[in-house]
Amino acid sequence: MKVIRDRKKSFDLDAFLQKPQFAHLATVTQNGAPRESPVWFYWDGKAIWVIGNPASDSFLARVTDEPRCAIGFVEMEKRTGKVWHAGFRGHAMVEPFDRAVARQILKRYLGDNEEEWDPRFQNLDSANRLLRFVPETVVVRDQSFESSFS
Repeated sequence: MKVIRDRKKSFDLDAFLQKPQFAHLATVTQNGAPRESPVWFYWDGKAIWVIGNPASDSFLARVTDEPRCAIGFVEMEKRTGKVWHAGFRGHAMVEPFDRAVARQILKRYLGDNEEEWDPRFQNLDSANRLLRFVPETVVVRDQSFESSFS
């Protein structure tokens, strides 16, 4: 993966990806129309993993038809003026469901105790799939500004 950084303003990408934030998956439809899907994710150091259900998540079919896609992240704090952006470009593939990988995703957002999770996340099964996004490039930029709110 090629990492493109602003030499003057950057941040630790791996630490940034450990936070439970939303990823924005950008894909295209068969007729070339762009689509964006906010998703939960898990970064394993090589790929970004996302849970999807073919019955309700159309992004799985879109990446099967056209695997080239992008994933973006933005962290902003209005009070401090912090704006960090990481934009990934690469390709994705749909993989069979793996409960261990799914658990890595879900515990980031819901905590370690599955008994306390919303019931719809407690019993995911092989009806679900995993999307594995492999980045080719990532742009890492600290676009922070001086805030008037501090």
